[in-house]
Amino acid sequence: MNNYELMVIFTPVLSEDEFKAAQKKYTKFVTKEGGTIVAENPWGLKSLAYPIDKKTTGLYWVLEFTAAPTFIETLKIQLLRDEVVLRHLCTKLDKYAVEYNAKKKSGVNSSQEKLAEA
Repeated sequence: MNNYELMVIFTPVLSEDEFKAAQKKYTKFVTKEGGTIVAENPWGLKSLAYPIDKKTTGLYWVLEFTAAPTFIETLKIQLLRDEVVLRHLCTKLDKYAVEYNAKKKSGVNSSQEKLAEA
């Protein structure tokens, strides 16, 4: 099992309920295929760096999960087929990224942040 982070940009025309349903769809998809959800973070509506399909905003959602390496290709195919997904990026996290994310979630400052505060 590897650690992954998935960022999805959904179309901005979704209602709040549709946005939550899309999130739930992918979390269920990950758990159904044997993965586990580590963290979920809906960012909400944000501006895009450049227009995608004539849209200048998108609904951002970040999902951190663990899964088998073979599952990622299945997930990518599912995301590409979904019409409400504008873009997605799935990144494999190394042990340092996992440690960093855990520290961020717990609220512990890293040594670099402590130096910047001083």
